[in-house]
Amino acid sequence: MPVNGKLQLTMAQRIAQAVSVFHENLTGHAPKSVTVVLSNNTLVITLHEALSKAERVLARNPAGAAQVQDFHRQLFNTASQPLREEITQITGVDVREAAAEIEPKSGAIVHAFTSGDMVQVYLLTDPISEAVWNGAGYSI
Repeated sequence: MPVNGKLQLTMAQRIAQAVSVFHENLTGHAPKSVTVVLSNNTLVITLHEALSKAERVLARNPAGAAQVQDFHRQLFNTASQPLREEITQITGVDVREAAAEIEPKSGAIVHAFTSGDMVQVYLLTDPISEAVWNGAGYSI
């Protein structure tokens, strides 16, 4: 929707851009794309091809994958507060909890898939109405 001659971004688009910029500033590597989906009060953010080439090579064996996962787990745990605050500012709803780790084979908690994709899940304190959200999801 244009506003004053400019295209107005949806919440999903704004969050996708914020996550992409945050990840690049934090790691020096921008994800290829970011997908944002909201269901009730659960915000799921997927960073596609978010690992650097060196991290992808390191993650080819179990020990290296564990190092990459641990690095990104620690990075997310220590540095995600500004992103949580930005999500709150964009949505108008506080982020109650944040997790950044799902291992696809066992369901164990990890952070980075060996493919380079990452999934971040944010549990908000309240649901956001579809009318306010402006869309079901967005990928940049």
